[in-house]
Amino acid sequence: MIAELECVVLDCPDPRELAGFYASLLGGDVDRPDRRWECDADWSTLHTPGGLVLAFQRVADHRPPRWPGQDPPQQFHLDFGVTNQERAHDEVLACGAALLDAGDGGRGWRVYADPAGHPFCLVGH
Repeated sequence: MIAELECVVLDCPDPRELAGFYASLLGGDVDRPDRRWECDADWSTLHTPGGLVLAFQRVADHRPPRWPGQDPPQQFHLDFGVTNQERAHDEVLACGAALLDAGDGGRGWRVYADPAGHPFCLVGH
């Protein structure tokens, strides 16, 4: 095992509003304190009763996906918690991932693309 799924992140225009919507559907706690991230106007979370965490990220000029069309396509990314970011970096590259953003500046995460181009983050702990 290389990593542990931390949350599924959905892009949106209003993170807190979308978190409230999903809380209405699933129950759970919106913006519960969590050592892994800080909630603010650009980031909101929902800790569901079953343990899944959904996160909502503000995106300027967000265009909602169209179903079943793909213009714009569906939008989300996965965050994976890792204990050794350097080792995980090497392992995901060996699995076929591509580094998109090395996370310079000490922010604690790096952005990669899966083989189909979907972004995901490795978040160091």
